[in-house]
Amino acid sequence: MSEHAALSVGSVIGTLEEAYPLDWAEDWDRVGMVLGERSAAVRRVLLAVDPTLEVAREAVDRGAELLVTHHPLLLRGANFLPADQGKGAVVTTLLRAGVALWCGHTNVDRSTRGTVGAWISALDLQDARPLVPGRETDSGAHGSRLFGLGAVGTLARPTTVGALTAAIAGTVPHTARGILHTGPADRPVRTLAVCPGAGDSFLQEAAAASVDAYITSDLRHHPALEHVEAAADPAGAPALIDVPHAASEALWLPAARDLLTETVPGLEVLLSEHTTDPWSGRAD
Repeated sequence: MSEHAALSVGSVIGTLEEAYPLDWAEDWDRVGMVLGERSAAVRRVLLAVDPTLEVAREAVDRGAELLVTHHPLLLRGANFLPADQGKGAVVTTLLRAGVALWCGHTNVDRSTRGTVGAWISALDLQDARPLVPGRETDSGAHGSRLFGLGAVGTLARPTTVGALTAAIAGTVPHTARGILHTGPADRPVRTLAVCPGAGDSFLQEAAAASVDAYITSDLRHHPALEHVEAAADPAGAPALIDVPHAASEALWLPAARDLLTETVPGLEVLLSEHTTDPWSGRAD
């Protein structure tokens, strides 16, 4: 890649889409370039989980010409985007400052250099295999391979639910809610399933994998309770560890920074300093 090509919005986005092909995304997803000009020059990129107004303003304030987020801005579409409403304010802020926006979601989730790969690395999972298999033979560029949704594997060293929960809390960004787990803290854990982001639809797959614990986000009351109560013996179902959604997927951001700094010479890549978790406080 030439230096001139490397420092255009289109070529940086091209690198992302080589590593995370858009056709790896779910059919319902909305991934790819949302705003901006492909021919525009870029020297600085900001990475974030969500394209919130605070993050859009941060991109402008820190001099980024391209904002890359995990979650789409317009997943459900919009008919009106006035500047005095949330998504309209994001669009207006970015376009006025000439900041492009690219969103990668389920295409990133499935990649060995994406969200699932970041969790496999963070947990040091051995012999990892997909929780929900995909087209594992597909390969992207820059060392990225299509893995599948979530992962199942074995920890390098045995631990407990409580110790694992504490380790995760020290790995992901801090949130007001913290990390939750079911059952006793001293329950032994050696085998794990993990699904970054919302994963209660895969509770059956996690149980079928016969793992000791399942790590995911957005666990709702009834599915979680039914899972825990599925067997008379509490150890008959994997313990659940619930990580706030934004914190779970923030593990991808350093991996994306590494990808871009390795492949686009001269590009400065920043990580957002803002959490996009919606909860800001708690009372016990």
